[in-house]
Amino acid sequence: MAEAGAGFLEQLKSCMVCSWTSLWTVWFFFMLFLVYILRVPLKINANLSTVSMFLNTLTPKFYVALTGTSSLISGLILIFEWWYFRKYGTSFIEQVSVSHLRPLLGGVDNNTPSNSNTSNGDADSSRQNVSECKVWRNPLNLFRGAEYNRYTWVTGREPLTYYDMNLSAQDHQTFFTCDTDHMRPADAIMQKAWRERNPQARISAAHEALELNECATAFILLAEEEATTIVEAEKLFKQALKAGEGCYRRSQQLQHHGAQYEAQHRRDTNVLVYIKRRLAMCARKLGRTREAVKMMRDLMKEFPLLSMFNIHENLLEALLELQAYADVQAVLAKYDDISLPKSATICYTAALLKARAVSDKFSPEAASRRGLSTAEMNAVEAIHRAVEFNPHVPKYLLEMKSLILPPEHILKRGDSEAIAYAFFHLQHWKRVEGALNLLHSFRMIPYPLEKGHLFYPYPICTETADRELLPSFHEVSVYPKKELPFFILFTAGLCSFTAMLALLTHQFPELMGVFAKAFLSTLFAPLNFVMEKVESILPSSLWHQLTRI
Repeated sequence: MAEAGAGFLEQLKSCMVCSWTSLWTVWFFFMLFLVYILRVPLKINANLSTVSMFLNTLTPKFYVALTGTSSLISGLILIFEWWYFRKYGTSFIEQVSVSHLRPLLGGVDNNTPSNSNTSNGDADSSRQNVSECKVWRNPLNLFRGAEYNRYTWVTGREPLTYYDMNLSAQDHQTFFTCDTDHMRPADAIMQKAWRERNPQARISAAHEALELNECATAFILLAEEEATTIVEAEKLFKQALKAGEGCYRRSQQLQHHGAQYEAQHRRDTNVLVYIKRRLAMCARKLGRTREAVKMMRDLMKEFPLLSMFNIHENLLEALLELQAYADVQAVLAKYDDISLPKSATICYTAALLKARAVSDKFSPEAASRRGLSTAEMNAVEAIHRAVEFNPHVPKYLLEMKSLILPPEHILKRGDSEAIAYAFFHLQHWKRVEGALNLLHSFRMIPYPLEKGHLFYPYPICTETADRELLPSFHEVSVYPKKELPFFILFTAGLCSFTAMLALLTHQFPELMGVFAKAFLSTLFAPLNFVMEKVESILPSSLWHQLTRI
């Protein structure tokens, strides 16, 4: 923890050095130029007419050679800077500046990784699991009829992709069907309905199944896709609960009579858990948050082994709405375990609780001077862990990127998971004073997440999967995507500007010569004015002695 705090301070100092390096460089050369300009006239008896004479003797060829040489040099610097950035991920000028100026701030070079990190780098890359690119069901997915379709009616855009809806169809067939469905007419109809691609065909099949029997899965389909409001969806889910509980009790008594009965009981269990969870989500959306929390707790207590539904993430969001931070911490203590898979909800909620203790008084400048306290170290470590797990989330929490409706499936550590998390948790971060400022201060550090200290290195397969999950009108966030450093942009602009001047000077030498002389005369006009004032104020004897220095 202490190492994480020290690393944070070193990276914060590095960022401050990088931002001030260019200003110090410009100031140094300006002072050097000013001293040179002042000393030259003094050595020639303060006669500034020599400068004008020198400028008048310059030919257009001189300006062509000057601008051409400047363009060539800046172009070579740009090529070298770009090559160095592509190879090492940082600007050479910034790197040299940090290496030379950091000791002035009392920093220590932290770029060299430890032996353990170096030795484990290849092992981490080889151990990268395929599960990191596995698509998961979004625990907080919206209702198609009451939310996704209403968005389509208003905007004319489709918030769900075909790939996402196809994954949902596969989930429905897995959880809501079994091999014995052909023995019951209503379930047989619903087995076909879940395979239908046309929404109207699915809805019609659900109504047809309800004419034969009180089918729980038929009520589920209508609540998800036909209901246009959350109130209507809740009514249908209550009907589904009544039918689902009856099927669950009957299959529970027969589950040990054979493999078919066991499969049917497993299906009825999945249906019952799904219904109760969606009822809790309806209560949460309708403002009955305490009721939703009780329903989720009862559901987790009744079915503790069904962790694949990730009901605890729904519970965390509802508890944050109630500002029951102690209860949130209790849930995290159970599910934020090293043996359990992580998620953005787990990591960022833990970071939010840690930041809540220090965010109202945290200041990056003060922290860089006095060091980090224990609570601040804990907060920094938690935020580092969260950002390393999913680096896309801060863009949405800091409102640097527009949010869209979350998809029905997410890719952990991907942009889709970031959208799903920020869509529901942005309000909770805003409620904690100073939490977003602390997160923004952490983002000042350039590229802190490329080595993979706490998790496996960031998988490279997320971009392709996110483009399949997210709609085409959304710009997918790609990581690692390194932004160009300031010096590369500056050198590119300087190269372009000098190249344009060289071309104009070559085409219009006399006109550009007149322009250059006028520009230099204007530039030296304030200096001439100052020198005249100095000559009029200082005694002639003192001025004579200064000219002899």
